[in-house]
Amino acid sequence: MRPNRTRQLLQQGKPALGCGLAQLDSAEIPRMFAAAGLDWIFTDTEHGGFTTSVIQDLVRTALLTPITPIVRVSDLQYTLVARALDQGAEGVIFPRVEDPERLAEAVSWTKYPPAGIRGYGLMPQQLGYEATTFPEAIEHINRETLVVSQVETQKALDCCDEMAAVPGVDVLLVGPADLSISLGVGGEFENPKLIAGIEHVIECCRNHNKWTGIQVRNPQLAKMWMAKGIQLIGCSNEAVLLWNSVKALAADLREARGDS
Repeated sequence: MRPNRTRQLLQQGKPALGCGLAQLDSAEIPRMFAAAGLDWIFTDTEHGGFTTSVIQDLVRTALLTPITPIVRVSDLQYTLVARALDQGAEGVIFPRVEDPERLAEAVSWTKYPPAGIRGYGLMPQQLGYEATTFPEAIEHINRETLVVSQVETQKALDCCDEMAAVPGVDVLLVGPADLSISLGVGGEFENPKLIAGIEHVIECCRNHNKWTGIQVRNPQLAKMWMAKGIQLIGCSNEAVLLWNSVKALAADLREARGDS
C-alpha cells in the first residue's frame, strides 16, 4: 500500500504544493500535474460539476502517479465523505466548517473503527491490488488519510483554536476568498485584516501541532504565505491556468498580426 506523499512532505517540514481541479473532466490533467512536479491535487465537488464517475476516474488516474488525490466534498455528509474515500482519495477537504463538534463528527467518518465509524468498503484497486489483512488495511488508511478542514468565515476564526484541537484533523486550510468576504474586505488578498486572520489560523495550528493550508489564486500569494510558514499550498486550478495561457497566447499572436 502506497504512503501518502503529501503527508510525508509535511512530516519532513517541507511545503506540499498543489492545484485544484474545478471544471475539466479529463483524466490527463492529474498526469500532467504530476509530471510538472506538483505534490497534490484536489478535485472540487463543492463548486465543480463533476459526476461520481468522473471523480473516480480523476482519483484513480492520480493514483497511477506520485501525486496525492484529495477531494473537497460539497457538504458535511457521511455519504459524500465515505464515497470520496472509497473512490481512492488519499485525503478529504471539509468546506464551510464553523463548529468544532460538527468537525469532530465529520472526522469520525474518515476513520475505520475504533478510531471512527467509517464503513469498510475497500476494493482491491484501492489497496494497489496487494494482499493485505483487514487490520493492515485499516491501520494504513487510518494513518495515511489526510483530513483537512477549511476556515472561511469570521465565525470559523472565532473557534479556530477549538477546531485545531479536534483529534484527527491534520490541516486547517484557509479559503481566503470567502474569508475576505466574511471580514468585509472581499477580494483584498493583502488587506491587513485578512492577513491578521490568516496569521491567527497559523498560530492556532502551531499551538496544537497541526499543519496550516491555504488555496490562493496566483504564485505571488502562494510564495508570500509559504514564507510565513503555511505548509499545504494550493494555487489556482486547471480552468484558470488554461484560460490564462490561452489568453496570453492569443494576445501575443494578435499583436503580431497587427490587431489593435
